Amino acid sequence: MVRILHVEGGANLYGGAQQVLYLLQGLVGQGVDNLLACRIGCELAERAAGFAEVHTLPMSGDLDVAMIRRLGDLIRSSAPDLVHLHSRIGADVMGAIAARRAGVPVIHTRRVDNPEPRWMVAIKYRLHDRVIAISEAIGDVLLSEGLPAHKLRVVRSAVVADDFQRPCSRRRLFAGLGLPADAVLIGVVAQLIERKGHRFVLDALPTLIRQHPSVQLVLFGKGPLAGQLQERIDAEGLAGHARLAGFRDDLSSVLPCLDLLVHPALMEGLGVSLLQAAAAGVPVVASAVGGIPEAVRDGVTGLLVPPADVPALTQAISGLLADADRRSRLGAAGRERIQQEFSPDAMVAGNLAVYRELLPG
Repeated sequence: MVRILHVEGGANLYGGAQQVLYLLQGLVGQGVDNLLACRIGCELAERAAGFAEVHTLPMSGDLDVAMIRRLGDLIRSSAPDLVHLHSRIGADVMGAIAARRAGVPVIHTRRVDNPEPRWMVAIKYRLHDRVIAISEAIGDVLLSEGLPAHKLRVVRSAVVADDFQRPCSRRRLFAGLGLPADAVLIGVVAQLIERKGHRFVLDALPTLIRQHPSVQLVLFGKGPLAGQLQERIDAEGLAGHARLAGFRDDLSSVLPCLDLLVHPALMEGLGVSLLQAAAAGVPVVASAVGGIPEAVRDGVTGLLVPPADVPALTQAISGLLADADRRSRLGAAGRERIQQEFSPDAMVAGNLAVYRELLPG
């Protein structure tokens, strides 16, 4: 039996950690013996217990050099055939050094398209036998920065489509959020950080309110910009049409109730929330950056606009709010595409294929 040690350093069950959970579950079905090293107190540890032997360790970020020793001890005691590093936050480098010292093949999954200096790419990815990008766009960035092509593989993220195709209880959701019963609901599902572009949809909102008085904007997620965004909403008199709803672990119930998902990001590796919205049959308006055009087919499952272009963003949103039939068509096409192209089975098979390149026999 193949024995894989997975390392995920994130504190929350966001998109990347959710992908690790899907992968662990799928690999068990393929006869793989999973081990998981993750941060103490993280939700993934509890959720993964049925699919992996879980080891919680201190993981405090990019400067946590002691992680090399901790992961090295785990590698020596558990004897995996391969180490798969699923996050940055120090695990991408410290985990790779630990695996190299133990003589175990190591893979790193790259989920973001943030640029890295060529000198860093030359040093960092020398440690990895393979680098898996979750989108062609991320792969292109890595290649442009000097990653050797023979190390790169692309395996897209997955969504369990059935999880997002439940009946929507708009009355319950709207009551919980304090929304009027006749609201037309726009959602943004993203961490509250600068590169997700929340400010652009707030820029668009006054015009949208004039054109569509029943519009309501809800920002789902948490992050360091929460206070700043709330202050802006209050200062600009938008509180009657915009609110922060925090992090939700019930998106499978929330997303089917949206009329539209908006994702005005400046950078994005792929965008798991876009895949989830499509699975729920919700059309998307998003920026044409990074891997987003791989998640959203312009004019087929949603609309793409140039990043930071508020007039274009406003026009795209307003046009779809005015055309319920088109929203329905885009949503149906998105649901079908997710089932065909982004299934967990395809993601698991893609990762297994990379493992087999590095394992004997």
